[in-house]
Amino acid sequence: MQFSRRPILFSAIAAAALSASPAWLAAQITYPATKKVEHVDTYHGVKVPDPYRWLEDSDSPETAAWVNAENRITSAYFAQIPYRDAVRNRLRQLYDYARYGAPLRRGEYFFFQKNDGLQNQSVWYVQKGIGGEPEVLLDPNKLSPDGTTRLDSFILSKDGRYVVLALSDGGSDWKTVKVMDVAARKTLPNELKWVKVSEFAWAGNGFFYSRYPEPEGGNILSAKNENHQVFFHRVGEPQSKDTLIFEDPANPQRFHTVTTTEDERYALLSVSDRGKGKDGNALYYKDLSKPGATFRPIVGEIGNDIYEAVDHVDGKLLVRTNAKAPNGKVAAFTISNGVWADVLPEKPEPLRDVKAAAGRIFASYLKDVATRVYRYSVAGALEAEIKLPGLGNAEGFDGNADDKFIFYTYSSFDYPPTIFRYDIAGGGSTVFRAPHIPGFNPARYETKQVFVTSKDGTKVPMFLVYKRGLKLDGKNPALIYGYGGFNISTNPTFNSMRLALLEQGFIYASVNMRGGSEYGEAWHQGGMKLKKQNVFDDFIAAAEWLVANHYTSPAKLACQGGSNGGLLVGAVINQRPDLFRAAVPQVGVMDMLRFHKFTIGWNWIADYGSSDNPSEFKALYAYSPLHNIRAGVNYPAVLVTTADHDDRVVPAHSFKYIATLQEKAAKGHPALIRIETKSGHGASNTEKSIAMTADIYTFLFHELGVTPSFPASPALK
Repeated sequence: MQFSRRPILFSAIAAAALSASPAWLAAQITYPATKKVEHVDTYHGVKVPDPYRWLEDSDSPETAAWVNAENRITSAYFAQIPYRDAVRNRLRQLYDYARYGAPLRRGEYFFFQKNDGLQNQSVWYVQKGIGGEPEVLLDPNKLSPDGTTRLDSFILSKDGRYVVLALSDGGSDWKTVKVMDVAARKTLPNELKWVKVSEFAWAGNGFFYSRYPEPEGGNILSAKNENHQVFFHRVGEPQSKDTLIFEDPANPQRFHTVTTTEDERYALLSVSDRGKGKDGNALYYKDLSKPGATFRPIVGEIGNDIYEAVDHVDGKLLVRTNAKAPNGKVAAFTISNGVWADVLPEKPEPLRDVKAAAGRIFASYLKDVATRVYRYSVAGALEAEIKLPGLGNAEGFDGNADDKFIFYTYSSFDYPPTIFRYDIAGGGSTVFRAPHIPGFNPARYETKQVFVTSKDGTKVPMFLVYKRGLKLDGKNPALIYGYGGFNISTNPTFNSMRLALLEQGFIYASVNMRGGSEYGEAWHQGGMKLKKQNVFDDFIAAAEWLVANHYTSPAKLACQGGSNGGLLVGAVINQRPDLFRAAVPQVGVMDMLRFHKFTIGWNWIADYGSSDNPSEFKALYAYSPLHNIRAGVNYPAVLVTTADHDDRVVPAHSFKYIATLQEKAAKGHPALIRIETKSGHGASNTEKSIAMTADIYTFLFHELGVTPSFPASPALK
């Protein structure tokens, strides 16, 4: 493969003038002369060229050479921006504060996480009693020299004697699982391999988990992810002696996961078939108190309804479901006779989460994207609303049946994550732990929610965050963010690093498009499969609203999204390149015709549809970011981010997309790709996260014509 040998050189004079002339820098970039091949696929009679198919081979020397060439170009771009290091330093300052996780209780001991500020991973502590002296139980920062082996799951046994540790190497979705003896503070020698899409459900002397057979050659990016199996592992025994509990090789793309009720009486098997476009699951139970018992159906057929077991109460299984209740409800399944009865009937607001703790049900609902939480008896009688500090996001409410108090965490765009203690008897909340971020004053910022009208008349919520005293003159830099898919709500949450944008006058806009769960299943279905274009219309309408209401202008507007949100960004800049000055699609699904061919991508057919289906192919082809890049168009400046260990959305999506953009787009703005190493679908440690965010923000500052001036903060480290 031939690459351009032209060096990328910048004179000192040009570098000094750089921040005032982004176009000058773009003109200096010479992209690799990426090889094209004569490859054409035919979909339902339509011939579709795929000239960069060879970039799908992540192991080839040619791909490695191309990656190196692209990274050199991107590195040279950032090297000429004089404030890049200052941006990174500011992010380190803003992120350097103590952060805690809500405590978990086992007997008389409490377990919690703490990060001192810039640690790559939070450390697990244990203490006797809620006011006891904390002791380090596990420091995940010592798992690997470079901090890229992450602790992804920490699941305590009911008695607190053991804990399951699920470890990820370099950000991969594949997990290696170990068991730790809590009292001895030692990890047992046996480990479990090839674990993926798994619960870890304790039952007596062991736990249920899910895994795949070892992929051929051990290559995680070429693994088929087929024949998902459930095993039972007994503590202290090697994986070779684990008991196979369930598999279905006749349906190789089904997911099989097992949970257990708190009393460990019942095992609940969930079976889904998203590769066949089904959005729901079947649910089975097994009575673990009866030797030889088998799984029996609660719901035996897989459709588009979701069934999620909550807990076992007095011979009944509490189940969260959207069957005949698009906004969700909680129903009780009587085990002895199979009779169903509603416990928490459907409400006008969507049911976001349900937890059983302290002999109660805690149900969280969304009201225009803000959390509302209510406490019910196990029979469904409303006992109280849990008052929250404002319109924000509350999570937690986990606990044991005999707890006297539980914990939850509340946050919003201008309210850092704060842990509250909720007392069952008194029914009140008190602050348990509140973070202190040096230099952050929430009074300096304003958050508001607006509703914009989409193309078809649908009202779409959007949150805006900015410095008080904002002038509506159309000159403010703005970043608009969205996700819009997979029944996931984009909630109002805090990010201390985002302050680096806000303090420079940026407006941050978070859009709640269709495809998410903000207004229940109808909202989700309104942005999936053949209706996916609604998501892009919603986002475009939100961007147009910002311009029409003089918050910003196209010359000052950037867009950002990751994963499904990366797809969003790629699609909208194809459809409206004139509306944005800069775009950051992160780890995006860019090839909508072949996404189901890679690793676990078939799982997304339930939301996207499949090019194997004629009508779904037509819809996918119409918006696929890779296939709708137009020659000669003046696209916004683009910074694509991906990682070499992303085995969820494989980097080939981003590789093929940026190669096509570099080939076809007008050369007025840069089209760059930042390829992280030893990371996956998200940054594998704090330092990598800060470095990536710093480059994104540097890119945004430069392309939107903002020269940052950070405050002198002696209090900040």
